Amino acid sequence: MASSKSTNGSQTPLVYHFELGEGMQLQVNVSGSSSGCNAKIELQLKNCSRTWILHWGGLYRGHMNWAIPADRPSGTRIYKQTALQTPLVKKGEIYSIIIELRDPKIHAIEFVLKDERHDRWLKLNKGNFRIEIPEVALSASPLSSIPRELVERKAYLLWESKGKPRNSLQQQEQDYEDALRELQSQSSKGLSLDELRRSLEGASTKRITQGKELAVFNSSTSSTHPRGHDIDKWLQKSYEGHTKGTSLLASPLFNLVEKSIGGDNWIMQQTFHVGNHDILVLLRILRGDYHILVAVNMKGAIVLHWGVSKSSYGEWLAPPPDILPERSKLLDGACQTYFKDVITREGSFQLVDINLKQKDFLGISFVLWSGGSWIKNNGANFFVGLKPMNKGEGDSKGIVKWLLDEISQREKDAQRSLMHRFNIAAELTERCKNEGQLGLIGIFVWLRFMTSRQLTWNKNYNVKPREISAAQDKFTDLLQKIYLSQPNDREIVRLIMTCIGRGGQGDVGQRIRDEILVLQRNNDCKSGMMEEWHQKLHNNSSPDDVIICQALLDYVRSDYKIDVYWRTLKANGITKDILGSYDRPIVSEPCFRADAKEGLIRDLTSYLRTLKAVHSGVDLESAIETCLGYSSKGHDFMSGIQVHSVSGLSLRLQECLNFVKTHIDDKNIGPLMEKLLEARIELFPVLVMPHERLKDLLFLDLALASAVRTTMERGFKDLQNAHLPDMLFLISLVLENLCLSTVNNEDLIYCTKDWCHIRKLYDPNGEQWALQTKAVLDRLQLVLTDKSQHYQRMIQPSAQYLGQLLGVQKWAIDIFTEEVIRAGSAPILSMLINRLHPILRKIANLGCWQVISPLDVCGFVTSVNELMTVQDKVYKQPTVLIANKVTGGEEIPDGVVAVLTHDMPDVLSHVSIRARNSKVCFATCFDQRILQDLKLKEGKAVSIWIKFSNLEIRDISSSAVSFGPTTSTFPQALTLKKKNFGGKYAISIEEFTSDTVGAKSRNIQFLRGRVPSWIKIPMSIALPFGVFEHILFEDLNRDVANKISSLSRLVQGGDLSKLQVIREVILQLKAPPPLINELKNKMKNSRIPWPGDEGEERWRQAWQAIKKVWASKWNERAYISCRKASLNHDHLCMAVLVQEIISADYAFVIHTRNPLSGDTSEIYTEVVKGLGETLVGAYPGRAMSFITKKSNLKSPKVVGFPSKQIGLFIKKSLIFRSDSNGEDLEGYAGAGLYDSIPMDEEQEVLLDYSCDRLMVDKSFQLSLFSKIAEVGNIIEGLYRSAQDIEGVVKDGEIYVVQTRPQI
Repeated sequence: MASSKSTNGSQTPLVYHFELGEGMQLQVNVSGSSSGCNAKIELQLKNCSRTWILHWGGLYRGHMNWAIPADRPSGTRIYKQTALQTPLVKKGEIYSIIIELRDPKIHAIEFVLKDERHDRWLKLNKGNFRIEIPEVALSASPLSSIPRELVERKAYLLWESKGKPRNSLQQQEQDYEDALRELQSQSSKGLSLDELRRSLEGASTKRITQGKELAVFNSSTSSTHPRGHDIDKWLQKSYEGHTKGTSLLASPLFNLVEKSIGGDNWIMQQTFHVGNHDILVLLRILRGDYHILVAVNMKGAIVLHWGVSKSSYGEWLAPPPDILPERSKLLDGACQTYFKDVITREGSFQLVDINLKQKDFLGISFVLWSGGSWIKNNGANFFVGLKPMNKGEGDSKGIVKWLLDEISQREKDAQRSLMHRFNIAAELTERCKNEGQLGLIGIFVWLRFMTSRQLTWNKNYNVKPREISAAQDKFTDLLQKIYLSQPNDREIVRLIMTCIGRGGQGDVGQRIRDEILVLQRNNDCKSGMMEEWHQKLHNNSSPDDVIICQALLDYVRSDYKIDVYWRTLKANGITKDILGSYDRPIVSEPCFRADAKEGLIRDLTSYLRTLKAVHSGVDLESAIETCLGYSSKGHDFMSGIQVHSVSGLSLRLQECLNFVKTHIDDKNIGPLMEKLLEARIELFPVLVMPHERLKDLLFLDLALASAVRTTMERGFKDLQNAHLPDMLFLISLVLENLCLSTVNNEDLIYCTKDWCHIRKLYDPNGEQWALQTKAVLDRLQLVLTDKSQHYQRMIQPSAQYLGQLLGVQKWAIDIFTEEVIRAGSAPILSMLINRLHPILRKIANLGCWQVISPLDVCGFVTSVNELMTVQDKVYKQPTVLIANKVTGGEEIPDGVVAVLTHDMPDVLSHVSIRARNSKVCFATCFDQRILQDLKLKEGKAVSIWIKFSNLEIRDISSSAVSFGPTTSTFPQALTLKKKNFGGKYAISIEEFTSDTVGAKSRNIQFLRGRVPSWIKIPMSIALPFGVFEHILFEDLNRDVANKISSLSRLVQGGDLSKLQVIREVILQLKAPPPLINELKNKMKNSRIPWPGDEGEERWRQAWQAIKKVWASKWNERAYISCRKASLNHDHLCMAVLVQEIISADYAFVIHTRNPLSGDTSEIYTEVVKGLGETLVGAYPGRAMSFITKKSNLKSPKVVGFPSKQIGLFIKKSLIFRSDSNGEDLEGYAGAGLYDSIPMDEEQEVLLDYSCDRLMVDKSFQLSLFSKIAEVGNIIEGLYRSAQDIEGVVKDGEIYVVQTRPQI
């Protein structure tokens, strides 16, 4: 049943094979070793048709019980504190898991496989599977240790010797393998690594392009081999206390607690992870009282030691006696409460329930006592806030007002010296750290105003450099603790650290004072500018001293050219006025003896290192030296300097840092960029673990991230001559840099994985490759926009409020967040994307436009920010509307003849359909410059002509524009026939008629029994026309009816704001008992689950969903559309189609006549992952789209790849679909105006296309698309007219949920 063997390679993995029966096979690959703390175990399950769970644990030598490793694959849950359970993930045709173990004590793992769906366990001969981990990594030969740098250089020479061909990534990998084998062969003949290195040193590393030196990319790295990192390991999610309904995945403990005590009325959840245990805190309301529930998955006696906060976060006060839980003891200033055991069928946990009643607390603080020791939150108290963050008074902008007010009050004291400022910052940060991100943002804004010289650094106060250094040290120690204990806030902590120096205790700061004296004595410069600088340094040293020292060094190296001195100062923002503004002003220019040059260079270089050690946390050279260690004896200095290296740095990281330090100024940025990224990747796992010198590592990472940006900026101008593979390579590097710097980087991670896939598929002439590459970039642009907007929302309000309090110049306030964003990698990435876009469009034959509704028009140019804001406006002259934002759900204003946007609504979105139906030109522009030029024509007349799927826009005279009446484009004969209640509250599908339901329901009825059995039609019942109006006027709802009547009169008078109020009032409707009984019977008879069988609360959810469907008659877009079509809104009636929801893998919309070209021989389809609401609703990004010729259904052609970020998924549930009589009208696109509501809330999931079968399995894609096209062709044949069809795919089965005539 099992076998094992070794395979050849540079590091030989062990391979185990197991035959599991029923054709299933398990292969286990083991590499690395326990002693090397780098063991990797990969399990691959083959010939398997369903998901299995790995039930596993580690083994220590001499122990029988399983150990629970700290390193676990994503998705792993702890099972009863005795084992781990990890689902195998499907990748192509196999299911796999990779387990990485860094605990050297684990010498084996044991496991069994579990089929959770059928409660089946798979064992090895009735026992556990066991995989031994080698103590020492098996190696094919010692030759495998040849450094990667040498292999890359050799691979480059091989590529160069072949004439520098344009290689695919597969060819590049082959060159790398060939280079490795050749070097191994030379090494086996006795050549040392030094001899190999010398033999390659003389090799050319330059590439010539069209007779010019392309210095920026002289790298084998970008063209010779791909990069292979486990990008999933960089994932950083934000797990905040959150309200129910968010997409955060619940912990196993939460699931256990929710099943035990119910979870319908909790309003906050927060989880703390301590070792292998979870501490769960829930806030819920029971009968009007607030309850805090603290649950733990620990064994033995546990005591909750707790207090309450009233006036400030983190405050600890004894709770009032009337809220003490059972088994509590009130102490002096605290309370101790014993946890009680809760045992369920699924597992056990311990719980404390604190009834706060209705008392006004800010939060609770607590620690746990267990097994004779205290359990804390990384050395601090656990704290749970019970109130939302403070808002700015009057303007509701998110700020921590008390903090910003106090900063303003204490700014006068902070201006005395940097020591005062950093001490105040440490105090305020300690007090506000439980305010969440907004508190830390307040601190960041304040310090950034300081670093940008908007605030005074020193005013009439003498302070020793060592006192400044000690204040910085204290502050950065606090930031290090927050970084570890508050992972959600790491991004803001990193921003704060860019504003301060490293600092340090002891003689770190004192050396600034001591060494300037020795420098002056050694070089005979005790007067003039050097003495003025000496006085400033003694009085109040600052980051300016680093710049002054660098300027002096440049001045000396230039043979005392004074303009060099001033140039360095000016480049770093220091002017004569600033030098003269210090308490100890510098007004003289430097002047040194000619023969002192060598000594000055030596001593200024050494002194610059001392200044940077205190003031320049993110200086690259200083950060590298601090982490790698250095020593300096100087010349006649009082004592030598010895900085010890940071422990635990990998050899790979040290190699990269030394390379970076040596090559930081290289013109050839390719190798430098890669080494910068390699260093960050090696550093990343260290940054999420406790470390005694974590802040030094953080400063190093910040310096490396900044160097990536500045290096890229330096080489950006050479991109004009860059080859396409080089641009793809650079985007990879900058994208990786952004991933590593960002918390909540899941979307970026998925884009990065897609980008790696794109690079492997590289085809410079491939239309499909270019389309797929463009889709990844489109999504990436959406991610960058989201990130920018998030920063604006989170940071700018604090900048505005605090800046005004401190008297900061308005321009500095207005651009504050913009400058923060510009200091990161996102702007560089955006520029690279913009540079690549036209190249991809050319390969894909796209042009600059995607024409969604092709019409030739003339009109006057008008620009708006959002189409939504003008959808009910009437333009009195033909208008060409330039809209920055189009979501897809808007109406097109009357008088508009064209809508042009750079946004990307789906071709089958509501606004796209409305444009085609209303004969309005509608197009997306891919070239920002074209739209910018058009905006400059504001108010001028232009003509738009459709030519070869592109737009041709010309200036015309105003007289050439045809001024017709700005009437609606809807047919004049449109009328709504009011429907009446037929006496039944619910009807089966057999009872559907035009008098009882709309076309949506009747089409479902028509298709049943007429389509082939492989096309599934969901079972349906309906609440017919008139039910809403009937129950509205029953006695139990009379108050609701009166409110709606009075509000409707206000709406008819033009007050559209009352539409929202009407929708809210409708939700107050009560269900008469006959309605409940009839609906229950019809659903059960139709084999649709009755929600009331799961409890009264489930019925309430269903009833709420039904009311929301009825209320959607009064949504603003639908009301405006009715008014434009001159339809009587009172005659609009709403049936509700009830179906069991299908938990879709994919959703699709088919138009059996190509809506873009009008070609009746083509079927056009769009597909999204999950539910179809992301396709027809206002969700950013494009769907996957394909065209199929009806004469050849087996050959679909993909014309667009997906860029949507979000997919909607839902558990087994019901959906209540709107079905109005307005959807039956010919020439009126009423579909999509009204809401369909699922009984349960959909879960928004960020989409990972890199492992999606539809994207990576071409045979599956071809098969599925062909089947979907065949569905469209069959249904069109049944109706004998073009159809607009919606459906879903689940487990390979096709379901059609509705069809309507295509407009």
